[in-house]
Amino acid sequence: ELVKTCLDEGIKIFFTSAGNPKTFTSLLKENGCVVIHVIANLKYGLKAQEAGCDAVVGEGVEAGGHNGADQLTTFCLIPQLVDKLNIPVIAAGGIVDGRGILAALSLGAEGVQIGTRFAATVESSAHENYKQEIVRSGDQDTVLAFKKIGLVRMIKNDFAFRAMKAENEGWNEIQLRELLGIKRERAGIFEGDLLEGELEAGQGVGLIKDIPTVKDLFERLLREYEQANERIKTIEH
Repeated sequence: ELVKTCLDEGIKIFFTSAGNPKTFTSLLKENGCVVIHVIANLKYGLKAQEAGCDAVVGEGVEAGGHNGADQLTTFCLIPQLVDKLNIPVIAAGGIVDGRGILAALSLGAEGVQIGTRFAATVESSAHENYKQEIVRSGDQDTVLAFKKIGLVRMIKNDFAFRAMKAENEGWNEIQLRELLGIKRERAGIFEGDLLEGELEAGQGVGLIKDIPTVKDLFERLLREYEQANERIKTIEH
């Protein structure tokens, strides 16, 4: 129903994830859409290419939210995808400034996908509590949890610590799913529950210190990219 609604509304670019890329790709391509699938290892990148996807997002384990079981980092994942795939690779995971963009392109990526940094902007639909929690967080303030039922990177809070404790105590998948519950990420990100919500965010939170407008952020990212690029040129000489 969601896909049909998107097609009815005339959307032409689709990002898909967390499932078989063959499920909707043919239908979307028949409707003249561009399809980009999010993957976390080379095996699934090849499957996405075979399914007819126009590009992939290679997401490293630094990223906020759900991550691949192999826990490949962006720095290791992207070059392997670039070497083996014939379709464009977009890098994601831990990219929050212009330096990260330059690094991703240096690894062979055609572009980047940035999540957590844009979540903490004025125009973001996220709750103000969540945005402030991103700004407050440092380099040690995210954790990977729920390894048995699908890795999630989130900011440490009461719920995250309970999840970690449950895993350490050997809770089974059914118990962990009961603990996770339903729509806990909505409670954290969109309703601002800092204690019981799932505050999905990437490891780059330690580099995020403000809540700018999207326009100001874009200009900053471009400026930082150029500065980083000039620094590399200086080192080369």
